[in-house]
Amino acid sequence: HITSDTCINIFILLFLQRVLLLVASDVDALCACKILQALFQCDHVQYTLIPVSGWQELETAFLEHKDQSKYFVLINCGANVDLLEILQPEEDTFFFVCDSHRPINVVNVYNDTQIRLLVKQDDDLDVPAYDDIFRDEEEEEEGSESESEGSEPSDKRRRFEEDVIERTMKRRQRREWEARRREILFDYEQYEYHGTSSAMVMFDLAWRMSKDLNDMLWWAIVGLTDQWVQDKITQVKYVTDVGTLQRHVSRHNHRHEAEESALSIDCTRIAFEYDLRLALYQHWSLYESLCNTSYTSARLKLWSVQGQKRLQEFLADMGLPLKQVKQKFSSMDMSLKENLREMIEESANKFGMKDLRVQTFSIHFGFKNKFSASDIVYATTSLMENIEKEGPETTNFIKALDSLSRSNLDKLHQGLDLAKKQLRAIQQTVASCICTNLVISQGPFLYCSLMEGTPDVKLFSKPVSLCLLSKNLLKSFVCSTKNKRCKLLPLIMAAPMDVQQGTVIMVGIPPETESSDKKNFFGRAFEKAADSTRSRTLHNHFDMSIIELKTEDRSKFLDALISLLS
Repeated sequence: HITSDTCINIFILLFLQRVLLLVASDVDALCACKILQALFQCDHVQYTLIPVSGWQELETAFLEHKDQSKYFVLINCGANVDLLEILQPEEDTFFFVCDSHRPINVVNVYNDTQIRLLVKQDDDLDVPAYDDIFRDEEEEEEGSESESEGSEPSDKRRRFEEDVIERTMKRRQRREWEARRREILFDYEQYEYHGTSSAMVMFDLAWRMSKDLNDMLWWAIVGLTDQWVQDKITQVKYVTDVGTLQRHVSRHNHRHEAEESALSIDCTRIAFEYDLRLALYQHWSLYESLCNTSYTSARLKLWSVQGQKRLQEFLADMGLPLKQVKQKFSSMDMSLKENLREMIEESANKFGMKDLRVQTFSIHFGFKNKFSASDIVYATTSLMENIEKEGPETTNFIKALDSLSRSNLDKLHQGLDLAKKQLRAIQQTVASCICTNLVISQGPFLYCSLMEGTPDVKLFSKPVSLCLLSKNLLKSFVCSTKNKRCKLLPLIMAAPMDVQQGTVIMVGIPPETESSDKKNFFGRAFEKAADSTRSRTLHNHFDMSIIELKTEDRSKFLDALISLLS
């Protein structure tokens, strides 16, 4: 795979070609794409951008465009399957893969002719050794060596017996090697997880080429924040990567106070800060944000009457009048806003919310506009999965991509409004699932299914929205249940996908524990359960733990999963 020494030389190769960009539909991929577009524009590189939301679209896009170019850049797609097996490219086609999905397919790792993996040097891929999984085919010697005419029959027999013993030993060694190989690959491929954000990898590349700009740094920050908001990486990994970006922020944004006052209206400034873990609170009311943030909603149990009472007590403890809390944050009294973070944190500790402040970054566009990194993530996600306007899928992708540019603040504000609707829909659905006991224990996992006709059910046919809902529901369920065993279980969630075709979308989420390593075993389990029951499933998503399934095959598929995981 590409390390820092070789990445520049190889990427310069790209700058001399026409390039095809295949970009997955997630915020981290969009941010990596923006950084690469900026690099390409510096050197006037011609490229074609093609959004791909799953394996089928990736294959179709490759087949349609393989005659236009021999160079393909894949962002957040392509690493975790055998690319050459799926796409069957010509030998003069080259793939540059920047993908945070792990584990990376071993064939992609060890193919040094057509596939180049863009990964950070310090990323531990934990790949098995080459000799443990690949072996040159030894030609089995057929028949014994030619014997000389004068050989005695007894010599012939002895040589024949030795030959038989040797071939038997070789076959046994081969079987043992294959059994060990299966075991090694099973251990390596068993869990799905995420590596360093692709936007961070692209920014690292730009920095090594001395072409990094403040805008690129901001996109890297948003890419990392997307991984944190979507709960894809551990807290330790997040804090480590924040530290890396913080050093770049200091380098790009060091200004003296005298210069601060002379900032132009369209200047961009990024700052590191400890901010509140409250979704969109600076663009909403504090009350709405407290009610619709998964962390506070789960800890206060806001779906219950008792929880609503605790919320009132929490606000009273801070000494914040309801009138102030329920109006737009920007309209709150300045005297209250000045010490708000400290007031909230102090009261939050008393109410069992010890992690209400989080390390993050914010950006100022000129004097007026300030956004935190998570604001951008929520806004861009909701634009990408917008269900309000019918039209081609690519429209949402382009809008979401545009909202990341500071010249398109109107699109960003549109995204923020959509994000508020999405967060409300998620919390209302969580409350309804818990109050009507829709989360049931199936033995080795919890299961929840949304019925057709449920409010906002169309939104949850979209993968990112369904994953956000599932993770928030599991957090809330763990806070609400008294059953200690259930607190340690993973969750499978299903929602109607296409009523006319009779399909559901299903996602598997790892257990919600303090020490969770965010590794997900559902991808492999789904494949095995589908194979053993011949269920009609579609494994089209780049995340293996999301599948589509025929509704009538659901019960036998779940039965197979229960017996497989028990």
